[in-house]
Formats: sequence, C-alpha cells, structure tokens
Amino acid sequence: MLTKKQLDLLEFVNARVQRDGVPPSFDEMKDELNLRSKSGIHRLITALEERGYIRRLAHKARALEVVKLPDALASKSTGFTPKVVAGDRDDTAAPQTTKTASALEIPVMGRIAAGVPIAAIQHATHSVPVPHNMISQGEHYALEVKGDSMIELGINDGDVVVIRETTVADDGDIVVALVEDEEATLKRYRRNGSSIALEAANPAYKTRFFDEDQIKVQGRLVGLIRSY
Repeated sequence: MLTKKQLDLLEFVNARVQRDGVPPSFDEMKDELNLRSKSGIHRLITALEERGYIRRLAHKARALEVVKLPDALASKSTGFTPKVVAGDRDDTAAPQTTKTASALEIPVMGRIAAGVPIAAIQHATHSVPVPHNMISQGEHYALEVKGDSMIELGINDGDVVVIRETTVADDGDIVVALVEDEEATLKRYRRNGSSIALEAANPAYKTRFFDEDQIKVQGRLVGLIRSY
C-alpha cells in the first residue's frame, strides 16, 4: 500500500516520462508535491524503489525508470518506458519513417549537443526503431546526444532522443534549438521578456540568452532511447 504522497509522486514521474521521455528534476518534484526540501523527495523515491515501483539507473544523475504502477494508476497509463532494444538494421537503407509490426523506423539526423552547441543537424545517416507509443501526429526524427548538460533530466551522453518536428515551443519544453542558423543544441526553452533562454540541466553549464530572431525551434523532445 502506498501513501498518498508516494502515489502522487509516482503518478507525476510517470506522467512526465510519458510526455517528455525523461523524468522530472528533483526541484520539479518538490514543487509539484509542495514539499519544503528535496530530502522529502529522496525519502519518497527510496520508498518507491524499495517497493519495486521505480528504479534508479546506476551512475546516472537523477535518472529514474518507472518499473510498474499500482492498479489505480495503471488504467490511466500508456506504459511508456524510455528504453528500446534495437534489432539488426541496414544502415545503407534509405532513412525514412517506416512502420513495422512493433515499431516505427525513423531517421537519425546526426548528433545534437547537450553541452556547447555543435554543427547544425546533418543529413540522415541511418534509421532507428521507435515504439509506436512514443510517436504522435506529425513528422519525427532522432538525434544522438553528445555531452552532459541535460544529465539532471536523465539525458546522457550517447542517448538517442526522439524529436517531433515543430517550429514553436511552450515555456519549459525541451527543444532542438538552432542558434543563428549555424549550431544546434538540446536545451530547455524559456522566454525571458523579449529574449529566449536556453537552460541546461547541469550546474556546470550557464543559461544562455539570445534575441528572439537568433533562435529557431527545430523540434520538441518526445522520447529517449538508451542502450545498456
């Protein structure tokens, strides 16, 4: 039996993983549950882990995986898990979105910086299988993550992120941002008056501010694929 706070936290974490492909930060969990400190979140996470509802990923900062849900939540969940076991693939095949019995093949468009911005998105190099429940309406593509600036959101160097193409973003979305038509980076998007802030999820990286016309949104994060 879970307490109300434990159930509320599990529901919040699961909803955010389903929506964004990554768990919320400890600060976001604290604010959602109206707790005064993150120590309360640590205790709740430990309790959920001991009961087998979540798993902390080893050597990954604040990375959580929802293992199961109680009956009260399971009926409301799509069962999203940010992990894919990829089969053999033909990297020479034409990189396009195709449908298979259990997954969709979407193009991998090179690397994206989760750190200092690197070269803009390249041409498709190969494709990757993605679960159907990770894909919504619209066009999608994947990018290989390079860097650790988003590690506190569970996005690590070497992960593959699934992006839905869009040119608009809401405050707080994790987006692919094209900086001055030259560099692409994966960051949290926020409006700051007349400027745009690109926020990292690692205290080692400073928030960067740009004029609105310097930033073009190329897509929004909808999923994450990790190889173990």
